[in-house]
Amino acid sequence: MGPVDYIAIAFPGNKFSGAIIPEIKRLQDAGTIRVLDLVIITKDGDGNVAAVELQDAGPEEAAALQSLGIHGQNLLGQEDFEDFGEALDLNSTCGLLVWENVWAAPFVDTVRDADGIMLAAGRIPADIVEETMALAAS
Repeated sequence: MGPVDYIAIAFPGNKFSGAIIPEIKRLQDAGTIRVLDLVIITKDGDGNVAAVELQDAGPEEAAALQSLGIHGQNLLGQEDFEDFGEALDLNSTCGLLVWENVWAAPFVDTVRDADGIMLAAGRIPADIVEETMALAAS
């Protein structure tokens, strides 16, 4: 298995339309990622939080989730829903996505076969890299 990442994307005004699903599907179809879990978290104007998983989804949401081949791996739980729900502004939606970086699996196998041990991993935000590169170029 390749490295596993997660991302939480907020949609203020509860404007989650599913428009990002085709791009996620494209990445999955290309063998770049494999979606392991996806939950839609909503917060209404009164601060009530609800999490929609595949088994709880309405027809439109269920179709979008099923198009990704998500079968509910149960990697995300109640604590995740509560934490991200609490962080949401009123009248907002959050897509919480967990995926495997399938592209990296052969590299992971090679490192293991070479008796390599992961010491650290991390992510540098794109805006910081872009800013640093722009400063270096000037």
